[in-house]
Amino acid sequence: MVIIRNLSCDRSESPEILLNPMANLDLIIAGEVNLDLILYGLAENIPLDREILATNFELTLGSSSAILAHNISLLGVSAGFITRAGDDELGRIAMERLRESRVDLSQAIRSATGTKTGVTILLHHGGSRRILTYPGVMFEMTCADLDLDYLGSARHFHLSSLFLQRGLHAGLPELFRNLKQRGLTLSLDTNDDPDDRWDGVLDDLLPYIDVLLPNEDEIRRIARRDTVEAALDALSPRIPLIVVKCGSRGAIVQQGATRITVPSVSVVLVDTIGAGDTFNAGFLAAWLRGADIAVSARAGNITGALSTLRSGGTEAFRDASLRRAFLRQHQFPFPEAEPQS
Repeated sequence: MVIIRNLSCDRSESPEILLNPMANLDLIIAGEVNLDLILYGLAENIPLDREILATNFELTLGSSSAILAHNISLLGVSAGFITRAGDDELGRIAMERLRESRVDLSQAIRSATGTKTGVTILLHHGGSRRILTYPGVMFEMTCADLDLDYLGSARHFHLSSLFLQRGLHAGLPELFRNLKQRGLTLSLDTNDDPDDRWDGVLDDLLPYIDVLLPNEDEIRRIARRDTVEAALDALSPRIPLIVVKCGSRGAIVQQGATRITVPSVSVVLVDTIGAGDTFNAGFLAAWLRGADIAVSARAGNITGALSTLRSGGTEAFRDASLRRAFLRQHQFPFPEAEPQS
């Protein structure tokens, strides 16, 4: 059931298209939202005080949390997103992109007048890139902003960008413990730690995690090991399911003593921004429907590859014809679940 309503003054001012808030959601995500401003065709060494011309530019929905919410909703998963946006044009654009994908934004918060939504500027240098982020209000959301009854209406809770959710840290262990007691499964994608410390609340959260979704560099840093294999050996006794994203080499999945490698889907890349977050969307969409680990990882590889066919993390999914054709071509395991609008 879909309803339309206006949110209260501390929520988004525009009418929101929402799932019935009393319905049981498949997934709720709490996290950051920002826009990505992407400049292409730049030399790696950029001189100071010169006007440098890019070959292309895109403005897209950014942030790990928002990209996951947007894309998993378009895979037919009923998803809620709790976030805090600034009172500015960037925030309005970001929330409109999420509304288009039918994410439940009933708990999204617009911060006070004059506040700013975060923005990430990505400078492409061929095969490498610089990532510059202004966090805006993304540090401000706290566990007091998370309605436990709303969270408890879902089957699964996901947290991305742990080290950017600084306002949440104090209450996260208690929150995770409460959600486990309510019967939810939990997943975590830490993303990068800008301070490169990989400590603090992270170790307290790992015992509650059902699915950890790092990339190769992140799992080595989380486990403080030199290789992915050694990191998996160290973490697998504590975490039931670990899925390591390996880019063009696919994914490594560890469940108990079982370790498998699932090959990638070969495509001609346009942009890898958001591909890992979109892998998460495909993996969780299949896993929440009861698929085994190999099928779920294959689903993640399919959606991650689809993401790379357009700029940013959501533009390939916004192209409905491309999205549907690609999912059919690569036999995404649950095509019948995708919404038709």
